[in-house]
Amino acid sequence: VGMGRTVVELFYDVVSPYSWLGFEVLCRYQHIWNIDLRFRPAFLGGIMQATGNKPPAMLPKRGEYVLKDVKRMAKYYQVPIQMSKADFQRVLGTGTLGAMRFITAIDMTQPQYLEPLSREFWMRFWSQHEDVSQPENMLAAARQAGLSSDVAQKVLEMISSPAVKNRLRETTEEAIKYGAFGMPAVVAHINGEPHLFFGSDRLELLGSVIGE
Repeated sequence: VGMGRTVVELFYDVVSPYSWLGFEVLCRYQHIWNIDLRFRPAFLGGIMQATGNKPPAMLPKRGEYVLKDVKRMAKYYQVPIQMSKADFQRVLGTGTLGAMRFITAIDMTQPQYLEPLSREFWMRFWSQHEDVSQPENMLAAARQAGLSSDVAQKVLEMISSPAVKNRLRETTEEAIKYGAFGMPAVVAHINGEPHLFFGSDRLELLGSVIGE
C-alpha cells in the first residue's frame, strides 16, 4: 500500500438518521485512518425515486425495528438522535430539498463550514425536531455553525439558483451511478475502483477493505 490516502466519499441527506451516524463515525475516523474524507451532500428523495426504494417505515415491522435500532446506535455512538414513531410522519411531510440545496451552496462557497453546518442541520432535525425546510431555521443553523448573518443570507438566496440546483442533482446522480439506492452511501476509491458501502453499519468492513 502506497502512502497515498484512500479517497472516501460520503453521500448523505440530513433527512436520514443513519446518515448522521455514519457521518459522525467517519468524522472521528478521518483522523485515525489514512483516508481523505469527502462530504457529498445529495438528495435522498431523488435516489429513492430513481431506484424505486421506499422509506423503511413504510413497512410497519421494519418501522418498529428502526425505532429500536436507531436508539441503540445513537447510544452506542453517542449521537443525540431522538426518534419516535411520530417522526416517521414528520419526515415524510418535511422535504429536505431546500436544506440540501442550502448545504450544497455552502459546499460550493464556504466548504470549511460543511461539516459543522451539516451536523447542525441533523441536530435541529433529529434532536430538536425543527422544520429545517423553513428559511429562518436554515439561517439559524448557519449562524450556529459559525457563518455571519450576511453570508448566511447570501447562501439562502443561492438555493434557487440553477448552479446550486444542478450541483445537487449531479451529486445525487453520481451516487446513483455508484450503485446507491439509499443513504448513507459511502464510496471508497481503491486502485481506481469505486467500492460502495451502504449504511452506517458497514464501517468495519470499509476499514478492512482499505487495510485499516
